[in-house]
Amino acid sequence: MKRITVLGATGFIGSAVLKTLARQEIRLRAVARKPAEVPPGPAEVEVVTADLTDRAELAHAVEGSDAVVYLLLGDGGWRAAEEGSAERVNVGVMQDLLDVLGRDDGVRPVVVYGGAASQVGVPQREPLDGSEPDRPETAYDRQKLRAELLLERATAAGRVRGITLRLPTVFGESTPGGGHDRGVVSAMAARALDGQPLTMWHDGTVRRDLVHVDDIAAAVSAALAHPDPLSGRHWLLGAGRGDALGDVFRLISAITSEHTGTPPVEVTSVQAPSHAPVTDFRSVTIDSSAFRAVTGWRPEIPLGEGIHRTIAALARKARP
Repeated sequence: MKRITVLGATGFIGSAVLKTLARQEIRLRAVARKPAEVPPGPAEVEVVTADLTDRAELAHAVEGSDAVVYLLLGDGGWRAAEEGSAERVNVGVMQDLLDVLGRDDGVRPVVVYGGAASQVGVPQREPLDGSEPDRPETAYDRQKLRAELLLERATAAGRVRGITLRLPTVFGESTPGGGHDRGVVSAMAARALDGQPLTMWHDGTVRRDLVHVDDIAAAVSAALAHPDPLSGRHWLLGAGRGDALGDVFRLISAITSEHTGTPPVEVTSVQAPSHAPVTDFRSVTIDSSAFRAVTGWRPEIPLGEGIHRTIAALARKARP
């Protein structure tokens, strides 16, 4: 049985990946700063708590792994990256991981890294297909790109088989014991449930490629099943729709109204804050046909269903 180690197993995406992989007959190691909940399934699950910025704890956490799924994110997201406090997690842990994964038996472990579609910077065209030059605009995206390049170099040197999955805008409900979605869909759903207006920093025509977290977890599983043809480069994941955020916000308002029996909240445009990155005002649609051709993966959860599930989960959590 393969041993697959998930780093960041209690995060929003990590816990969904853990749930998906637990359905396989594998040895599964769930690593995070706090104990992960063991999901149901035939997998033999080992729970490990560790501070992965400690090189010794990291080495222990990944020892004997056939594959490692790297889904760590520095606390505070892109703002922490701008302040410099997240670089140790976003870059340094990747360097340490590649250093400690070396094995004497000639086996090259697989490393699946959760990158970001935004690493390309301001999109110069639609859709993105992975062939664009990278010109990251934010410190967060520069750090993600540095980690990706470290992985590519280690793969070229024959030390690991590295696969970067550049993720789109991921949304959805959290799994038991997992982290919460801090993205735009959940933020607006929470506002709608609270009866607050949904505000946009633009006229609503800006598009995002939205994919439910369970579909992203399925993509990670598909990557683990096809390591050799995927190894050595990055791959874009997306639904390929390019959903206008104004339409998405109005859908959130309407579905929340159905769920609560209250009138739909207003969707309105407001002045953007000074800290808003330029990428927030550019549309993104993603062509993931290259990854789909290798793995057979495709998003299965329609946008409306995903939003229904997200709102229902947030409403359950808010109940006294």
